[in-house]
Amino acid sequence: MSGDVNPYANRRQVAYWHMLSRVFNTEEQPMLEAGAVDVSESVDLSPAILDPHSSVDTIVQRFPELAGEFDGLLAPDENDGSDVGETEVRRAILASKLLANVFNTGSGAVDAGQLARWQKDAAWFAAAVGETAEGLKHGPRADMAKTLAEIEAGLVSRMRLREVLADPTLAAQLTPSMSLVEQLLRDKHNLSGAALANAKALIRRYIDQVAEVLRNQVESASTGHIDRSTPPKRVFRNLDIDRTIWKNLTNWDPEKERLYVDRLFYKQTARRTTPARLIVVVDQSGSMVDSMVNCTILASIFAGLPKVDVHLIAFDTRAVDLTPWVDDPFETLMRTNLGGGNDGPVAMAMAQPKISDPRNTIMVWISDFYEFNRSQALFEGIESVHRSGTTFIPVGSVTSSGRNIVNPWFRQRFKTLGTPVVSGHITKLVNELARFLT
Repeated sequence: MSGDVNPYANRRQVAYWHMLSRVFNTEEQPMLEAGAVDVSESVDLSPAILDPHSSVDTIVQRFPELAGEFDGLLAPDENDGSDVGETEVRRAILASKLLANVFNTGSGAVDAGQLARWQKDAAWFAAAVGETAEGLKHGPRADMAKTLAEIEAGLVSRMRLREVLADPTLAAQLTPSMSLVEQLLRDKHNLSGAALANAKALIRRYIDQVAEVLRNQVESASTGHIDRSTPPKRVFRNLDIDRTIWKNLTNWDPEKERLYVDRLFYKQTARRTTPARLIVVVDQSGSMVDSMVNCTILASIFAGLPKVDVHLIAFDTRAVDLTPWVDDPFETLMRTNLGGGNDGPVAMAMAQPKISDPRNTIMVWISDFYEFNRSQALFEGIESVHRSGTTFIPVGSVTSSGRNIVNPWFRQRFKTLGTPVVSGHITKLVNELARFLT
């Protein structure tokens, strides 16, 4: 009857109130806990799912049939809410479990096992919204990825990381991530022995993972352009069979059913390559750690391309030339000293002499451009580089999530100069560089 209250709608409401109490109130709410148990049982779900200490992995191991229900769980629901049934209540219970696990991280010290379980729950969360963990960073839900990264950073900061690294068993439970790598890079000078070895192994694993993703992006973006000014090589592998047949159709002999070919056509396969110098200047102050990591890896990949001369400079209040190690991002990062303020003119004094052929040079400057009272001096240096004919690309940051923070004073002047700030998304920078270098 139209006047009847839908019991499933009420049960779904209990599930959501239970989830909210878990996220925003650490104290157990007896009435909501009991209600949530009743609701779970009413839709054939075990109350064990509500255990706040169990990960989604643990739940799926005990109840394998639920794996498919978690996949796409948080994707938009076609049900407009007017017809709530058992399916919607099950979704509410499972969604509540997942959201509570991901967003209610408690307080106090965190051990390696807790961090690993949270990382796995975060991966389930990405799958629930219909993304991979990597896809979540690069897709339209980048802000969501940023929120997860901030939660993870908070967990890492609550770890007794040095103690964990000193124990091979505990260290083996760690999954490398940007948050963890940031902590390791900041603390590397205080580590020694097994702790330092384990920290280096984690950093190298993370670098290899990110490098694989970036390498694929570079390869897809840097195929080069066909050089129409270069005649095709007249070799069999370049023979354009379709065009050759088409152009010789007038030579078809219908009586003998033969095509006589008096002219061959070849495909143009030569690609225009530009010997280029790429100068990457990266702000390594505290707010730009992820940019430092990403750009160090990216520079090493471009350094591996033919006819590209890559130079890498990192700066805070001092500048350091990391070019000798640009082929090895691990060694490069181990030589950085993350933190401190910004002094762009110091970096410009080191970078500008590297420009020998301005028309064939690109300078990428990655920073938030918040300078210590030296904004005008830095901008004058940038203007000089731009006037020389060097391609100058200012980048707000190079992150996985695409966060782009830039001093408004600089942003406006870059726009006026005709060199607008490139989006902070790393794929955008890859395409910008590939377009110049190929």
